[in-house]
Amino acid sequence: MNILLAEAAGAAGGAGGLGMMTIFYIVVIGAFFYFTMIRPQKKEQTRINAMLSTLDVGDSVLTTSGFYGIVIDITDDTVIVEFGNNKNCRIPMQKSAVAQVEKPDAE
Repeated sequence: MNILLAEAAGAAGGAGGLGMMTIFYIVVIGAFFYFTMIRPQKKEQTRINAMLSTLDVGDSVLTTSGFYGIVIDITDDTVIVEFGNNKNCRIPMQKSAVAQVEKPDAE
């Protein structure tokens, strides 16, 4: 009878440790996902928002489609970009389509 009671007590204590290990692994996996996926994405988004907030008329921009142009006009969520040597090629696009900004005074 003592053997059965000892096995029952050991099984109950082992189940508590197993639950703690499961919680520990969930926390470790959650931290891994946060530091490898969520945090870098937030940093990149804040960098893009800072770049778009400093966008001015006359800046040279690279769009997400790979075209280089010069900003002609800026509204709340759109920009008008002039492409190429043809001064009549002006295309309105969303600010989010701007991938890179180069200031004209920067060398």
